[in-house]
Amino acid sequence: MERGIKDRTILEEFAEDFTKIVEKHCRYIIVSGFVAIAHGRSRGTEDIDMIIEKIDEKRFEELHNDLIEHGFECMQSENPQIIYMDYLLHKTSVRYTKKGEFLPEMEIKFVKDELDDYQIKTRVKLPFTGLNVYFSSIEMNIAFKEEYLKSDKDMEDAKHLRIIYKDKLNLEEIEKIKDKIKMIKMRR
Repeated sequence: MERGIKDRTILEEFAEDFTKIVEKHCRYIIVSGFVAIAHGRSRGTEDIDMIIEKIDEKRFEELHNDLIEHGFECMQSENPQIIYMDYLLHKTSVRYTKKGEFLPEMEIKFVKDELDDYQIKTRVKLPFTGLNVYFSSIEMNIAFKEEYLKSDKDMEDAKHLRIIYKDKLNLEEIEKIKDKIKMIKMRR
């Protein structure tokens, strides 16, 4: 059974409103803590992490202007050239909020390596969440949380996702992704 609009949380509504605009301009994925929260895990967060494909400055300016027209604002700058050149190209994230509000935030960054690119290529909509939003795969989220992030909160998120998807997980895929994460970490 799908949840109705009236059942959506502020974070879920914010995510759907924001992604409707972004998907007109580029491919994206939602990653990290919000994935577990959208699957019913109770934990605090005020931001949503988004990775977008690397786009050129003109396309980013169009995306930024569309976000502004729909009531969002960037916390780092109003100028799309500054956001693009000084932040996104330097692998630094930027944060958007609804105009005049501090929370929630959408933290956006460009794809930074082949693993991020793989996440974008294998993105999925997860029907269990009831959201019309693209996420990185459950296997990717679990692997990242267990192999790369490793905080207590991330390990609990991974455990939560493993329980929910226990009969649907591709365990070989999780291990394959963990191996890729190890290789990338060694190169840094």
